[in-house]
Amino acid sequence: MIDPRALRTFLAVCRQNSISGAARALNISQPSVSVAIAQLEHQLGATLFERGRSGIKLTPGGQALLRRAEAMDGLLREAHAEVAAARDGILGPLRIGGTPGALASLLPDAVGQLEQSGTRFALQIIERADDALMDLLRRREIEIAFVTTGIESPPDDIEERSYARDPFDLIVGRQNEHLPPELSLGDAISLRWVLPAAAGAFRRQVDALFLAADATAPTDVIRCDSLLTTKAIVRTTRYVTILPRRVAAAELSIGVLRALHITDAHFVRTVGVRYLKSVRHTESADRLLAALPQLHEQSGPS
Repeated sequence: MIDPRALRTFLAVCRQNSISGAARALNISQPSVSVAIAQLEHQLGATLFERGRSGIKLTPGGQALLRRAEAMDGLLREAHAEVAAARDGILGPLRIGGTPGALASLLPDAVGQLEQSGTRFALQIIERADDALMDLLRRREIEIAFVTTGIESPPDDIEERSYARDPFDLIVGRQNEHLPPELSLGDAISLRWVLPAAAGAFRRQVDALFLAADATAPTDVIRCDSLLTTKAIVRTTRYVTILPRRVAAAELSIGVLRALHITDAHFVRTVGVRYLKSVRHTESADRLLAALPQLHEQSGPS
């Protein structure tokens, strides 16, 4: 059995990139850190890192242990915070992450359901790219990742569940009131565009729409990964974009944006969650997942 204190010392060495830095961070002597690492390496039968002028360099064994040490550290933080919240009758805190579009599509309705049920809960939300979210799950810095699903098979240690389908529409502002309610991407290429920049699932889906329509990618384009900024530009200019309907639902409902049906390409985005298979959900995570909508498909163009 590995001593959790030894793992904590090892994690400090990794984070500080040196034995001396770990000693300062833990407020213990440098020899104490060295002894703890030596005992840990002896117990595991493996060298964990090599020392150099620029700091430490983890061995493959050290990299494997680092993932476990980060997960343990996250688990201890969760336990401390959850007990403190429970004293005040609050569920959580639950730490989740997601891509901006997936969070916008699923989370508001789920939070509304929890609120209506009278549940008091603490929730921490961060936005990251798909790859970064998987790393955060493994380090136990988040418990659930909200993502676009169905693009590729998840890693072996990750479970994926889909909760909603959402069609892509051409989204325009009031300065494009002259455009008809339906439009082909081929006819829209000459317009000015705001499109995603990051090479994630959302970008791949948008690119797939143009391929499905046999349309060349726009050249008059602003590349932007902020949904808030994208919608603001489209709302106030003649620029257009492609977004899932739920992502633009608030602006569509008050008429500052309009959704045009794309006639020559059909690609329905699926959104859901990913989480670690081997980790039992906390009560707050179970409640949030239960509040998510059952898989359904949004209706056609308005």
